[in-house]
Amino acid sequence: MEKEHNEFLLLQSYVTHKQRKMKKNYLIFIMVALLAISCNTPSGSEKQVNEEINTAPQKTETTEDVKDKNFNDLFTAVPDAEIMDYIYKYVGRGNTVLTSGNSSDYNSMVAGWGGPGTMLGQPVTWCFLRANRYTLEYIRKEQKYTMSYFPQQYTDQVLFLGSKTGKGTEKMKESTLTAVATPTGQMSYKEAEIIIECDLSEITSVTPNDFYTQAGKDFVLEGFADAKDYHKMVFGGVTKVWIKK
Repeated sequence: MEKEHNEFLLLQSYVTHKQRKMKKNYLIFIMVALLAISCNTPSGSEKQVNEEINTAPQKTETTEDVKDKNFNDLFTAVPDAEIMDYIYKYVGRGNTVLTSGNSSDYNSMVAGWGGPGTMLGQPVTWCFLRANRYTLEYIRKEQKYTMSYFPQQYTDQVLFLGSKTGKGTEKMKESTLTAVATPTGQMSYKEAEIIIECDLSEITSVTPNDFYTQAGKDFVLEGFADAKDYHKMVFGGVTKVWIKK
C-alpha cells in the first residue's frame, strides 16, 4: 500500500512538472509571437508612407491626363518630418531623371547611380556622373537641381532623355514629357511620381586609386577615356519633396 502511495505521489509530481513546463513553453510562444508582430508592424511616418503608396490610384496615368494641369493640381508637398522616408523609398531606383536650369533654359539626363544619405545633419542625395555630362554644367551654374522619379509607363519617354546629349541638339524640345516649374522655379516634369529638389552641396572627383575592386577601377578609367576627366560625385541637400496627388 505504501509503495502504491509513493508511486501515486511520483506520478502526481511528474504531471505537475509537465503542466508547469507546458505553461512555460506556452508563455514563451506568446511572447515570441507578440515580439514578431511588433517588429513587423510599420510605425509612424513609415506606415503612413506605405499606406499612401499602397492606396494610390491604380489607373494608369498618361501624358494626356496631366499636360493641361498646373503644378498644384498634380503635386503636394511632403512634410519635412517625412522627407527621409520618401527619399529612402525612391532615390536610387529606376526611371530617374536629373534636371537643372530654369523654364527658359534647362537640361535633363537619365541617372542610374545614386542614393540617399545625410550630410552635416541634413538629408542629401548623391549621384555618380561622368564629367562631360551636359546637365552637370547646369548643376554647377545653377547650384540647384531636381531628381525626379517616374512610373513604369513613362520608361520609353524617360530613356529618350538619356539617348543623346542636349548640347548642340534639340533634345529638350523633342522630349514628349511635359516640363513644369516647381513653386521655387526648379524644373521637372508633370509625369513624375515624386520630385526631390536639391541645393548643390559638393562635387568631388574620383580616381581609379579610390576604388578597391578592379571593376570599379575599370569603370572609372573607361569614363575618363570618354570625358577626358574623372567621374564626379555630386551631393545635394534636399530642400523640398513633392509627391503626386
